[in-house]
Amino acid sequence: MKNLSAFKQFMSQPRRVVIVTHHKPDADALGSSLGLCGYLQNCGHTVQVISPSDYPVFLHWMPGNDRVLIDEEKNKQTIARYFENAEIIFCLDFSSLNRINNLGDTVRKSTAKKVLIDHHLEPEHFADFEQWDSRAASTAGLVYELIIELGGRNKIDATIADCLYAGLMTDTGGFRHNNTRREEFMIASDLVSLGANPTKVSKLIYDTNTLDRLRLMGFVLSEKLTVLPEFNTAYITLSQQELKRFGSQTGDTEGFVNYGLSIKGIRLSVMIYERSDEIKLSFRSLGNFSVNELARKHFEGGGHKNAAGGSSKLTLEATTQKFLDLLPEYKQQLTAADDSE
Repeated sequence: MKNLSAFKQFMSQPRRVVIVTHHKPDADALGSSLGLCGYLQNCGHTVQVISPSDYPVFLHWMPGNDRVLIDEEKNKQTIARYFENAEIIFCLDFSSLNRINNLGDTVRKSTAKKVLIDHHLEPEHFADFEQWDSRAASTAGLVYELIIELGGRNKIDATIADCLYAGLMTDTGGFRHNNTRREEFMIASDLVSLGANPTKVSKLIYDTNTLDRLRLMGFVLSEKLTVLPEFNTAYITLSQQELKRFGSQTGDTEGFVNYGLSIKGIRLSVMIYERSDEIKLSFRSLGNFSVNELARKHFEGGGHKNAAGGSSKLTLEATTQKFLDLLPEYKQQLTAADDSE
């Protein structure tokens, strides 16, 4: 961390802390937040985790989940008080304040110290302290590294280790993605030695499904997955009506976009799905094709080189057509030989 000594000095006495993560948090966002929360509480700080939205039920097992405040109408005043009283705000797993919706302005205007812990490209640099590294596979790994820098390894108990391991495991795709470096295995090994249970965490995240989700997955793979071999591309579209048909809940579409990349020869996979107020897009790619660049340029998004997200205010049909119309522009990149794969 830059200015580590100043950060250590500020945190050397009990502080009122708020931790906020991005809209629709995934396992890395929630795991890093709750892992950091547990560590800071073990150090004597008063901590509140706040999420801009709900998140998947399969993450509710994480220790501390029952105390997370979700930014919804019934919690507005309570959340406002926490931000007003905060001495320091930790911003986890997002690089820009627009990723936390209306809470972004609250954080920006706050007089509290701000800490960014993140691994996404092109951070906004709004914070007083940054633990940022785009080479890191997960924010959970960066939280672990910060704890070690602070000399706090002895404060990591089994519940904290489970949360951090969950974030590390999922953001590396079970240690399969090309962001998995030697460092990720070293962190995972130490978390296991500190009490993380890989079998339990994997079961709770990957192998705990509702019947509706499995039926939605079957529908997507049999009827909604389209392959465009001339562009080495696969894509999925899902309307609100289709999602409602299968009783879809937050997180039910998690990971669907990855199935496209499992098809031999496919280098770009995209899922385009309809929400009540906008269209969301998830991008995944292989090799040197940057979906971060594609999402930033055309869909008000971004993320990582091979994993990014975006949004559109157009209709589902118009957004899909916009994406399809862009493919000829990228055909050479998508069909060229790539030694990095």
